[in-house]
Amino acid sequence: MGLTKRIIPCIDVDLDADGDAAVYTGVNFENLEYTGDPVELAKKYNAAGADEFVFLDITASAEGRETMLDVVNAVADECFIPLTVGGGIRTKADIKETLRAGADKVSITTGALERPELIEEGAAAFGSQCIVISIDARRRYDDAGEHFYEDDDGETVWFECTKKGGREGTGIDAVSWAKEAEERGAGELFVNSIDKDGTKDGYDIPLMKAVCDAVSTPVIASSGCGSPEDMYDVFTEANADAGLAASIFHFGDYSIEETKKYLDERGVPVRL
Repeated sequence: MGLTKRIIPCIDVDLDADGDAAVYTGVNFENLEYTGDPVELAKKYNAAGADEFVFLDITASAEGRETMLDVVNAVADECFIPLTVGGGIRTKADIKETLRAGADKVSITTGALERPELIEEGAAAFGSQCIVISIDARRRYDDAGEHFYEDDDGETVWFECTKKGGREGTGIDAVSWAKEAEERGAGELFVNSIDKDGTKDGYDIPLMKAVCDAVSTPVIASSGCGSPEDMYDVFTEANADAGLAASIFHFGDYSIEETKKYLDERGVPVRL
């Protein structure tokens, strides 16, 4: 199976009614519920054996505001594993400021879709290893795509990129965009399934396999994880390089230690 597989907890951060940063979880990018404090969760996962940590400002792009860098800085102070930060990153200056605030990598969705040259600019200035392109994909069952696959029910499907936190479709084929992002210098791809988000029904294996088969760049699989078995499936069936999860860790369904032990016992290489 190759290199060690990474287990990555993720926090979705938004501003609460008082303007303070808070972590939320939802289903299909909607119906968000308060989950906790971002700094406390960073501290928790740093101590729990996570391989990396992802901080997503989930409304920055939709609201046209900058990422909450003061909160990123506070999280970075408690996080001694690689930290990826996304949300509202639209320019090379945004990338620089986010890295200066303590991020090791930046995750870009809307900014790259609207101006793909940003990938090249970021890779040239800061190195490809810093540039993560996030793909928020949803299933489409029409003939407007470029790459078509069979879904779990045997229907023909393609995957469309969305932007602004999944609020807007783009008409862009997700697999084609993954290839282009790799060619432009992305060091990693972060693939989210809107259809599976928050469901705990398992990752969208057809989507993850389609992207993993199309690129050589490392792929982080996200959305739908409900158990360590789901991570096993995405590693063995889609060959993802990392499994990202939120709810199962936030609410204590499983620990990172339990998840890694489950995978190790089944022959998946992980860092124990």
